[in-house]
Amino acid sequence: MSHPNWLPDPFSVSPWTESTYDELYKIFRRDFIESQPVYLGHTVWCFPEIEDGKEKIFWHLTSQDDTENGERLPDLRRCERLPWAKPMLENPKDPEMLAWDHSEGDGSVRTYVWLINYSFVVIMKKYPDEKRRMVTSFYVEHPHYSRKLMKKYNRRL
Repeated sequence: MSHPNWLPDPFSVSPWTESTYDELYKIFRRDFIESQPVYLGHTVWCFPEIEDGKEKIFWHLTSQDDTENGERLPDLRRCERLPWAKPMLENPKDPEMLAWDHSEGDGSVRTYVWLINYSFVVIMKKYPDEKRRMVTSFYVEHPHYSRKLMKKYNRRL
């Protein structure tokens, strides 16, 4: 299956080297700090909070929690798809995409942008001024999570 022409190639994480996170950070800086994505005409922003020398959101876009030792470990599928996040946000009406707002249990509204045939989702928090803040992105690995996303889509605002 050929991917949409606006979707860049995945970033190669094989082999993982000492400089892989540095290369990923360059992509993150380019796509989210030096130029902010625009979702449906509204800016997408990131908290500037720093953790381990990089914006905390960078770690949410490239790693996952290891529940056994309490650390965040590289998530290769997130890392490979980091270059996809900004183009996905800027192409939410593409037929390959499902994009919607959902009222969460805590009363907040989250925006989901799901490249469904490629099992990748970007999640943002929506604010009253229509701007969005990046929350996370990840590869949708398990069928039960795909079903959960589809339920949220069916209950969209």
